[in-house]
Amino acid sequence: DSAMHEHMRSDVPFGLFLSGGVDSAILLAMLDRYQDKPIRSFSVGFSGARLNDELDDAERIAQRFRTEHTPLKLDQQAVFRRLVHTVWTADDLMRDYASLPTDILAQHASRELKVVFTGEGGDEVFAGYGRYRKSALQRWAKNLIAPGSGGFRTRGHWRRPWPKRVFGAELRAAEAAVRKPFIDAWQATPRAWDDVQRSQYVDLVTALPDNLLVKADRMLMGFGLEGRVPFLDHRIVEFGLSLPSDLKIRPGQGKLFLKRWAEQYLPHDHLYRKKRGFHVPVGDWLQGDFLTALSEKLPRNPAIRQWFRTEGVAEMLAAQQAGKDASREIWGLMQFAIWHRLFVEEPGRVPAAEEDPLEWISEA
Repeated sequence: DSAMHEHMRSDVPFGLFLSGGVDSAILLAMLDRYQDKPIRSFSVGFSGARLNDELDDAERIAQRFRTEHTPLKLDQQAVFRRLVHTVWTADDLMRDYASLPTDILAQHASRELKVVFTGEGGDEVFAGYGRYRKSALQRWAKNLIAPGSGGFRTRGHWRRPWPKRVFGAELRAAEAAVRKPFIDAWQATPRAWDDVQRSQYVDLVTALPDNLLVKADRMLMGFGLEGRVPFLDHRIVEFGLSLPSDLKIRPGQGKLFLKRWAEQYLPHDHLYRKKRGFHVPVGDWLQGDFLTALSEKLPRNPAIRQWFRTEGVAEMLAAQQAGKDASREIWGLMQFAIWHRLFVEEPGRVPAAEEDPLEWISEA
């Protein structure tokens, strides 16, 4: 309570990004306890996706707490046209697709707010990810492959076989360095910790600050918004890591301690339904006419030709057209081509909030 109360100190209007999951719903319940006026909330969903989004869940929770709620329903064009702006705002390549809708949410929220609460950190602090619940047999098998690494030597950002087929010589030489921070963090944990605590620590010092918080902070600050993340208050982090793992996870269920505590505020079915995560359907949208045009432009892009094997890039695009999912890898190449143009070829150029990404990928 004291941590939340301190995070709510503000002389300017604040609101909440309500995802439909557990963490942001808990934040809303806490905000509602200390705020007399209705909370301003925003959520986002997607059209044309195979998986159902969490927009309906977010609206049910918003109604429960009588927030002033704005739901946004985005299609392929609305999301893809934010790619150039998100790359410029991040000044980096964003592995997390959620940077795009976060950019759109930030623009809408900035019209009336200066501070936004978000739920980053809840999964890391209270063990919400499915990978924390891997069986002892799975962990044993990974340790045989790469002893002492926590299995992180077997984990890569790109799926096989694409690194060998697509990376140029310099990128292939640097590939192992991608995993080094994860392995170093795992090996730095106390031996008395179990695998769940060690995995939580690795995420808290690698993927969280280097990806999720970059996404949240830079997308929000791109529109002059301050993001607040109460789950990452040091007192809450220390408490979450100190909990015995059997209080946090069970087969098929993560964040157990947090959910049981939240039963006093939230419906049981919302807390204990299967975790879906925030899914941005880029893989569903990366097809059709857009993919055809991209397949013509991307292999000819100057930055792609310089750093990647163009025949491998063409092969990857053909695989995507044939129904073999390579969307995350293709998305990374699109970002790289745009980033290179923004910061290497044409430094100082500022894109509009909405741009056609294919025009930026075309030969300069």
